[in-house]
Amino acid sequence: MATHSFVSCSSLVALVFLLISKGICGSTFTFKNRCDHMVWPGILSSAASTPLDSTGFELSPGESRSFQASPGWSGRFWGRTGCTFDENGQGSCATGDCGSNQMSCNGAGATPPATLAEFTIGSASGSNSLDFYDVSLVDGYNLPMAVEASGGTGACGTTGCVTDLNRMCPAELRAGDGQACKSACEAFGNPEYCCSGSFGSPDTCHPSVYSEMFKSACPRSYSYAYDDATSTFTCTGADYTIIFCPGSTSQKSSTDAPGTTANGSSVIPKAPKPEDDPNGSSWLPSFTIGGSSRRISNNALTLTLISFIVFYFLQL
Repeated sequence: MATHSFVSCSSLVALVFLLISKGICGSTFTFKNRCDHMVWPGILSSAASTPLDSTGFELSPGESRSFQASPGWSGRFWGRTGCTFDENGQGSCATGDCGSNQMSCNGAGATPPATLAEFTIGSASGSNSLDFYDVSLVDGYNLPMAVEASGGTGACGTTGCVTDLNRMCPAELRAGDGQACKSACEAFGNPEYCCSGSFGSPDTCHPSVYSEMFKSACPRSYSYAYDDATSTFTCTGADYTIIFCPGSTSQKSSTDAPGTTANGSSVIPKAPKPEDDPNGSSWLPSFTIGGSSRRISNNALTLTLISFIVFYFLQL
């Protein structure tokens, strides 16, 4: 009888572990290159986060590579283009270069202009159970990019910028012989474009004609510093795929669920309205303090199972 009870209890413990292990392990990031050219992804982890297994690598057309992020991780990803590295791994890139003179960025961020995917993965305990993520054009644009969430719960929308902004970039914003498009802040440095100085608040900093152009082309991407309401997305317990050159500029109705087209290309739906955001209209990720939210996604279920185990032991 004692052996039977021990086996039963062990099985219950194993079940609980399996149910919550997703939250304990964090998220998996998978990078996919659907461009017709090489991309060199760069990775920057926040100061308070455990670094991923790489800070920069080579990704051939059609290739993918995955990394595991711990709960509470925050940071950003981008794609570098036009890179030349010698046999010792030293060199530089035409766009998105991180200035390390190496394939690995080693804690350095992207040199603007660069399309950025930004994440804050929730913690493994407590009430901070949400991931926050966005694709940002605040530092300009160099590559089409999409972010897809899988296996999560909540409003896990697909986001990104799949339009080739380099083709429509105004002459005054062009960079790298047309290989990238600067932000107005980077191009002109004016406080009203940079949301700095007396323009450093949501009340005083408003979209410029340039950020509105970016927003029109990529309605779910950050177009300027306070573009939170239609640009920040949340999910719980998900893994994420970062796709370079998703291959489709089609847009579905905001009433449709995000997904893929018939040929498997990513679909970026229209921007949601501010009232559709259940978490409010403002979230600014901190990549210096590693502010985060997320995971155990099913707290109620976990507590119920633990209570059941305690009750089971009391009946022995």
